[in-house]
Amino acid sequence: MMTITKRFWIALIFSLPMLVGMILMPFGIMIPGGEWTQFILTTIVMAVAARPFLQSAWASFKKHHSNMDTLVAIGTATAYIYSIYAMITHQSVFFESAAFVVTFVLLGQVFEERMRNNALNVIEKLVDLQAKEAEVMRDGKLVKIPLAEVVQGDLIRVKPGQKIAVDGVITEGSSTVDESMVTGESMPVTKKIGDKVIGSTMNSNGTFMFKAEKVGSDTMLSQIVELVKKAQNSHAPIQNLTDKVSEIFVPVVLILSILTFLVWYVFLGATIAQALIFAVSVVVIACPCALGLATPTALMVGTGRGAKMGILIKNGEVLEEVNDIKTVVMDKTGTITKGKPEVTDIVGDSQQVLKLAAALEESSEHPLATAILDKAKADAIQADKADSFQAIEGKGVEAIVNGQKAFVGNDKLLNDVKISTDLENKMVHLQNEAKTVVFVGLNQEVIGMIAIQDAPKATSKEAIATLKARGLRTVMLTGDNARVAKAIAQEVGIDEVIADVLPGDKADHVEELQKKGKVAFVGDGINDAPALTMADVGIAMGSGTDIAIESGGIVLMKNDLRDVAKALELSKKTFNRIKLNLFWAFIYNVLGIPVAAGLFFAVGLTLSPELAGLAMAFSSLSVVTSSVLLNKAKIDTKIKTV
Repeated sequence: MMTITKRFWIALIFSLPMLVGMILMPFGIMIPGGEWTQFILTTIVMAVAARPFLQSAWASFKKHHSNMDTLVAIGTATAYIYSIYAMITHQSVFFESAAFVVTFVLLGQVFEERMRNNALNVIEKLVDLQAKEAEVMRDGKLVKIPLAEVVQGDLIRVKPGQKIAVDGVITEGSSTVDESMVTGESMPVTKKIGDKVIGSTMNSNGTFMFKAEKVGSDTMLSQIVELVKKAQNSHAPIQNLTDKVSEIFVPVVLILSILTFLVWYVFLGATIAQALIFAVSVVVIACPCALGLATPTALMVGTGRGAKMGILIKNGEVLEEVNDIKTVVMDKTGTITKGKPEVTDIVGDSQQVLKLAAALEESSEHPLATAILDKAKADAIQADKADSFQAIEGKGVEAIVNGQKAFVGNDKLLNDVKISTDLENKMVHLQNEAKTVVFVGLNQEVIGMIAIQDAPKATSKEAIATLKARGLRTVMLTGDNARVAKAIAQEVGIDEVIADVLPGDKADHVEELQKKGKVAFVGDGINDAPALTMADVGIAMGSGTDIAIESGGIVLMKNDLRDVAKALELSKKTFNRIKLNLFWAFIYNVLGIPVAAGLFFAVGLTLSPELAGLAMAFSSLSVVTSSVLLNKAKIDTKIKTV
């Protein structure tokens, strides 16, 4: 079966010569072959591009229904058949009307199809995240096998930088694992014997063996895939406004057209040709030429303007939902925060503390070490040479620097070293702010501390204040622990915190919040994909994963939370423009029908099929102009007082 895109290109290519002919006609220039050329071109458009409309209309007719296809089919078929009759009887033809209607309507359908395809790509990309193979112990030897052959109970080896194949439990070795793609936890998690690992997450710096517990459709990634599918399908298709109208509009137009013919031919003594012209004019003026343009043109302009602002609006459904949003739910990691740990505070002699910490962490691959080294590099601090490295199991590392014994580690070190009361008080203060504290010392005494945190973005506080000023309730939904989540929420001014949420439960929490009103969800991770799809409006951060971006109805390319308010405002303006376009699409038809039916014939006011076609063109022009003016609409992003 021919695709909508191919049908559109066929309709466009064969309609363009007639458009050129219309433009040149006032100058006395006719296209070669005249009416016969128009007949051949329109016949190809009707036979190839318009055939599915005719088939759909016939199928609906047999079920006693009418839809958008019915209007298109009746309008184009009547214009086409009458033009053949007019060509034979040497009257004015309007083949171009039939061809143009088909082209315009197909243009709208091309955009709709692209949006639907984007939604389906989410599932494919989620599945692509899985490891393709695994190194499994078979008959005492490690062998690489395809993922599909891994079974429950298999022992699997994972090396640094490799993806973990399936869900399981570590039986040998230890490492740190980046689970942010699934859980939203920004800090890589230390894993040792007995700890659970999640399939598709990334191993960082250690080698370990684990026993496969969940394989195939039972893994967490597979469950997320299913959740996204379910969330996508749970959206009831929005009943198209045009179809609602056509249910009543089509029968009314057909009855009016038949009545027009009967009144003129039977009661007013007109010839068959004259009566038919009036009847055809009624159908043509009622044909929804501009209706096919109303939504796609506003979407094109609205999305084009959004793209310049770094905001991508991906489908028309989102625009309708935006008007009724009551709550904005946000993921923490990468959405409100920067998404990676960084040094926020240094206690003690900052240069000495940072220099010492950098010397000891220089060869480490741990994310906290990376944050310290990044800070040292930013402050142009050159680390001293460290020798005789020795790991303090589960606590940190020690080495000799400038002839003195130096150490860096976590709070488990405090049992073995001295710390002043002042530093201890500062440590408690930093930990209450949900910061990870690294202790730096010399000769068994702590000389300073470095606080590390996935800190809020500089713009997050302002962005949340803007949303609240618009009367929206703000909620943080995160897989991180409650202490960290509440500290960040308090810092940026969020109304409510829902923490310790498992990846599979995010969509459930969104569904629960939807009972109190429509919900927008802002996120960036794979674990956010089901929630982004479940929400009435999904807003994905552009720095996030492809899955999140595909799942969101709106994408913020600048990764700036302030753009959420702009996106909601732009969406609202675009949807209102679509409603205005629908008004322009119908006003010519509604006003033109009485004239086309000959009600004002006595005063010399009539509407021939050609003029009816011209009115359709003006209707389209009005819609396009209305859409273009959306570029000039003011997007107010200032904080309003409520």
